[in-house]
Amino acid sequence: MKKIKVGSQVVSVELSSKDNDYISLTDMLKAKDGDFFISDWLRNRNTIEFLSIWERLYNPDFNYGEFAIIKSKAGLNSFKISVKEWVQKTNSIGLKATAGRYGGTYAHKDIAYEFASWISPEFKLFLIKEFQRLKTQESEKLQLGWDVKRMLTKVNYKIHTDAIKQHIVLPQKLTQKKTQVAYANEADVLNVALFGKTAKQWRDENPDKDGNIRDHSNVTELVCLANLENLNAEFIRAGISQGERLEKLNESAISQMTSLLSNPTVKKLDL
Repeated sequence: MKKIKVGSQVVSVELSSKDNDYISLTDMLKAKDGDFFISDWLRNRNTIEFLSIWERLYNPDFNYGEFAIIKSKAGLNSFKISVKEWVQKTNSIGLKATAGRYGGTYAHKDIAYEFASWISPEFKLFLIKEFQRLKTQESEKLQLGWDVKRMLTKVNYKIHTDAIKQHIVLPQKLTQKKTQVAYANEADVLNVALFGKTAKQWRDENPDKDGNIRDHSNVTELVCLANLENLNAEFIRAGISQGERLEKLNESAISQMTSLLSNPTVKKLDL
């Protein structure tokens, strides 16, 4: 859960990896002058029609039968509906009521912008500006996290190749070309252990992509790869054969990825 400041009002934001971001209408409502409720906005016929159009675009399970009944009553003085009732009757995904520490009514950002217009044009503009600033900030953090992990694998690769040079490759007996082949072969031990394929196999399967298999890895895979590089270097120093190292590294990769993928913090980095 993130917070943005829209004017003098602090608003909670629930970010999602798939751009299904939700903004707290409960927090936003505090910026409106007078004694109003979200249900006052929801009973408006224009609001109901806007919500139905949004649901039609993004929600294949929207209940049009119930919506038709609600629409027929919208605008009447006696009509009133809560967010909870709207969600239950129409199977809406654009609005949701949550409980707990950050409880309240949340709306998909598209709908939240529409709600902000009801508060004031100025509030809507500030909301869009601050929300976009937050998204840019979070995107930069994720990119930085990926770059740091990629850099980490490059640093560890130096440790890895040094171990190969000291314990497998004998520079005075091998040509530079053969040395490079040895390094590539050892790099593929890691690729096969983690990705189940060599660098060449990945290139053959992805002829339209630039770079290599590691350039297209996510943060979780890069963290695991960095750990495997260190582990393989120790195995090399211990004199363990390549075949045995591959088995051990594969077992470690499976264990690490299982642990990393179950970690909520790591999941967010891959988003």
